Amino acid sequence: MTDDMWSYNPASHYTPGTSLVGFKVEASDGSIGKVDEDTDEVGASYIVVDTGPWIFGKEVLIPAGTVVRVDIEEKTINVNLTKDQIKDSPEYDKDKHRGDAAYRDQLGQYYGRDRG
Repeated sequence: MTDDMWSYNPASHYTPGTSLVGFKVEASDGSIGKVDEDTDEVGASYIVVDTGPWIFGKEVLIPAGTVVRVDIEEKTINVNLTKDQIKDSPEYDKDKHRGDAAYRDQLGQYYGRDRG
């Protein structure tokens, strides 16, 4: 199940190769910030969201599997997470997120639970 966590759902309308940087990110219960970084690597896709003042400037890494809709026209991404789930997520580590399998597994397990 955690492998699907790192791939965009075809129903999300995401087109591979599209930069999502600057897109507004909406949780199921409100806005959480804007995309600072994204990747569409096969089996390792994610977005990094700058939450701005909402969580005191915290950045969070969100696996692509949580993306339910990408609206290119409105520059908006909807994720199937609540603001609290994102706020309580493991701390984003710029040094670990690319090559550390244990860190990726930790994120996958966190975001993989209680998702509907």
